[in-house]
Amino acid sequence: MGDSDNKYASIIEGAYKIFTEHGMRNVSMDDVSRMLGISKKTLYQYVENKVDLVKKIGIYIRETIKNRMEELEKMDLNAIDVLLEMSKIAGTRHLRINPVIAFELRKFYPQAYEEYISAKRELIIENVKKNIDQGIKEGLYRRDLNKDIVAHLYFKKIEDFHNPELTDLQNFSYENVFEVMFENHIRGIANQNGIEYFETQKKKLNFNI
Repeated sequence: MGDSDNKYASIIEGAYKIFTEHGMRNVSMDDVSRMLGISKKTLYQYVENKVDLVKKIGIYIRETIKNRMEELEKMDLNAIDVLLEMSKIAGTRHLRINPVIAFELRKFYPQAYEEYISAKRELIIENVKKNIDQGIKEGLYRRDLNKDIVAHLYFKKIEDFHNPELTDLQNFSYENVFEVMFENHIRGIANQNGIEYFETQKKKLNFNI
């Protein structure tokens, strides 16, 4: 990766952190350049405007998840351990996101939101289905699963964490809610062998990495 690529990555990741901490609506491009410690001229060498920045942040998030998934494929992990590792990524990403950011993205940048959600949905559903196939082959998951429905339901649960209108769970910490949801997912798809293995691996559930 060249200097220009490194600079681009640092700008996109830095802007992503700024938006997750402060929201999108009230942060201007002037604010972004000031918080990043760069000139607006430098910022506009890499993004056209705020909408373009938002879109590129969405691509950055998806690529980060995709790269990690590809790394996991190269490791000698069974299906449950793959899910445990992916839960760390999901937990970390969600914990960094201001709950209002999804609402602002959907309301003020609808096209960017739809492009982001569509690509993210495809990526997650594809990998959940792949994980189910692996788990069945390894004798850890039930053979009677409808993997298409399971994968879509999993994605829907993940996205619900971004919905600020869901107030029922506001009295609980994100860590606890995510851990229960994730454990329910595994228990719902695992057979007895898988559940027993999961019980031995629960100590790996760490959402604060």
